[in-house]
Amino acid sequence: MLNNESKRNETKVHAHQLVGGLSLHSADDELDIAFDEKVKVCISGHCYLNEQQYDANALLNAYHHANDELAQLCKTLSGKFWVLISDSSIGTVSIFTDVMGLSPCYYHVSGNQLVVDRSLKSLKSCLTVKPTISNQAIFNYLYFHCIPSPNTIYDNVFKLEPGKILSLNEHSELNIKLFYQPTFAEKAEKQRIQELQESCLDVLNNSVKKVLSDDCGAFLSGGLDSSTVAGLLAKNVDDAKTFSIGFNEKEYDETAYAKITAEKFGTNHHIHCLTADQAIEEFVKVAQYFDEPFGNSSAMATYFCAKFAKENGVNTLLAGDGGDEIFAGNTRYAKQKLFEFYNLLPTPLQSLSSGLFYNTPLAKLPVLSKVSSYIAQAKEPMPARLEGYNYVNRIGVDSMFNPEFLTGVDVLQPIKQQASRYDDCTSSNIVDKMLYLDWKFTLADNDLVKVNNMCDMAGVDVYYPFLDKTVVDFSCQVPASVKLPGGKLRDFYKKSCEGFLDDRTLTKSKHGFGLPFGVWLKSDPRLIDLTRTTLASFKNRKIVSDNLIDETLKAHEQVHAGYYGELIWIMVVLELWLQENA
Repeated sequence: MLNNESKRNETKVHAHQLVGGLSLHSADDELDIAFDEKVKVCISGHCYLNEQQYDANALLNAYHHANDELAQLCKTLSGKFWVLISDSSIGTVSIFTDVMGLSPCYYHVSGNQLVVDRSLKSLKSCLTVKPTISNQAIFNYLYFHCIPSPNTIYDNVFKLEPGKILSLNEHSELNIKLFYQPTFAEKAEKQRIQELQESCLDVLNNSVKKVLSDDCGAFLSGGLDSSTVAGLLAKNVDDAKTFSIGFNEKEYDETAYAKITAEKFGTNHHIHCLTADQAIEEFVKVAQYFDEPFGNSSAMATYFCAKFAKENGVNTLLAGDGGDEIFAGNTRYAKQKLFEFYNLLPTPLQSLSSGLFYNTPLAKLPVLSKVSSYIAQAKEPMPARLEGYNYVNRIGVDSMFNPEFLTGVDVLQPIKQQASRYDDCTSSNIVDKMLYLDWKFTLADNDLVKVNNMCDMAGVDVYYPFLDKTVVDFSCQVPASVKLPGGKLRDFYKKSCEGFLDDRTLTKSKHGFGLPFGVWLKSDPRLIDLTRTTLASFKNRKIVSDNLIDETLKAHEQVHAGYYGELIWIMVVLELWLQENA
């Protein structure tokens, strides 16, 4: 792998004139450009309108046919892209991405220079002044284990949020507005639900067919989503190839379920068992490959799976990411519904129950202590209530961070970012609002960053059939009460897949796609040595408190290897990334 400096030296920066003396600078090698006397259109990626792929010329014509109503045009486009439109008749440059943020879009504005790129490292190569590391971004990283948009790791460099348009006038004044606020159905007749169930797989199949190629394969973990994508791939191509990562640590291994799906659809299935020895060989490269610090430990497994597929002749992979977030498959959706019962009580009843059971002597009794805990959690407003297990909240800001590092850091920014997204949702239903929140924070800011980067590192393209706009819009027609009746996760979707997926796949319990890093950290000498050496360097940066690292290592040994192993991972990854990039 080339180091970052070599990449910068190889990067070719392109400049394009826009309205009012503004100029676009980009190193994006996928940029497709078309223009006429007043409008210039630039597309990076793959853009579709009415299921037809559009190049820059076609989008230029579509823009004019839309009477230059950009927001309306944006709502009709699907795909994986970012687009820039410069219109001299209104003196404005506008940038937007696909509605789910499948393609990242980083930008920087300085004077009359606008720099845009899908890669943050490539964007840096276009800057004459090296950007500085943001302490706020580091804080946000340690809170979320990633850096949610619009922030990036650098000051004054930003990432466009999904579903938003950035507009820049000839005076370099910025305006950002939300253009994609889907309407979530509140209810539907029984017959309509039946129709939606019958068409669900057809909608997904169209999304799969849109991105098929001769050398296409699929990730297959054995869960609902990857199994569906693998099955639809097998429906459309001969000798469909599927790929799984397994572990010797049985509690992390799901290859048995992947085999069920592979046998069901007759795919040409490949399994790679990932060991600690293999992981340690690539650990530093994976940590440093990302544009900015990224702490999701499953990145390692994703990379090895994509690399394994590449070695078996696959250049395009289909991923199942997004099914849980559009069809309500995460356990937190059901859990948070329970707390809403308390908030729906009349105020006098809330006051009475709180006065009896919350922080009173009764709360110390074994059974009633659970009632007290329930009330305490229900009182916490959404979406902050979702962060109960967050390291920053559990340890405490003052206990976790060095006071000098916190100077100038807004410790409430992560909560504000979540609340802003949550409140943007037009539905009043808590499940709809959590889904909408997760489209950004769980998908665009985390899972897609992981899969996009690890596939790029392995040299393969990746597409997400569940996250095509047509599928997302379809999911919004299904009321939350039908997606998740009571505590039945993915109920609508499972019923839609009856007869298509194996019954064992439909009834399997939810399983996270994690890496046994905490387990390995107790047994692999090289990993232990790398971890302790890296954390010693990290301690010298004075970002976290002096005793946090020692206490975390101790808790990993004595309390919970998995939970504290993840905290160790995110600190190690941060230090390795900073060593390479700061």
